[in-house]
Amino acid sequence: MRKNKGKLRQRIKSIVVKGALGVLGAWLTALVLFAFLPVPFSAVMVERQLGAWFSGDIGYVAHSDWVSMDEISPWMALAVIASEDQKFPEHWGFDVSAIQQVLDSDEGERLRGASTLSQQTAKNLFLWDGRSWVRKGLEAGLTVGLETVWTKRRILTVYLNIAEFGNGVFGVEEASQRYFHKPASRLTIAEAALLAAVLPNPIRFRADAPSGYVRQRQQWIMRQMRQLGGEGFLTRYKLH
Repeated sequence: MRKNKGKLRQRIKSIVVKGALGVLGAWLTALVLFAFLPVPFSAVMVERQLGAWFSGDIGYVAHSDWVSMDEISPWMALAVIASEDQKFPEHWGFDVSAIQQVLDSDEGERLRGASTLSQQTAKNLFLWDGRSWVRKGLEAGLTVGLETVWTKRRILTVYLNIAEFGNGVFGVEEASQRYFHKPASRLTIAEAALLAAVLPNPIRFRADAPSGYVRQRQQWIMRQMRQLGGEGFLTRYKLH
């Protein structure tokens, strides 16, 4: 009996190890392939789609139209940097000072406040939504991988193509077509700032029916974009 239990534990351990290695191998393969290939979907998109189906919403479709950085307005790239991660061109994936501020505050649950664009890209692409230290640990490892294999421009491109901008709306091209009826390449500074303003919570905040708070955030983002130096900021760091 004891011998059988030992064999069962060994078999379970073997399955777990092989499964973990399989997932790691898939992640590493994706990191290499998506360094130059379009990303067809993200883990968050899959999570949202499955969640909708399981809740009975068969009409929900998590959709994204891939576009290159050349097909995205420079204002959009600048808007997400200004709103989400102003140190993006300079850090190695983590904003250490922002992380320390969160840890020192009484609002340790505000993990997103310390998340860089690189971390958000890693989470959106490979991991599930939600907050846990396990997920944050995996996110940290994947972020190092992104920063090692991809360029900053590539990270920004993928982020803009898989970011959630509303219910079922993923990627800047889909958002631009849905809310402004034009391609992402023609987004104005105000439109780009409005889309960036909903990113902290794209289900609660709506670009098609912006609240007073979203409008205030839009104005703040536009001021930050100008203070960063406008399109010259992107040119300086070769981000567009």
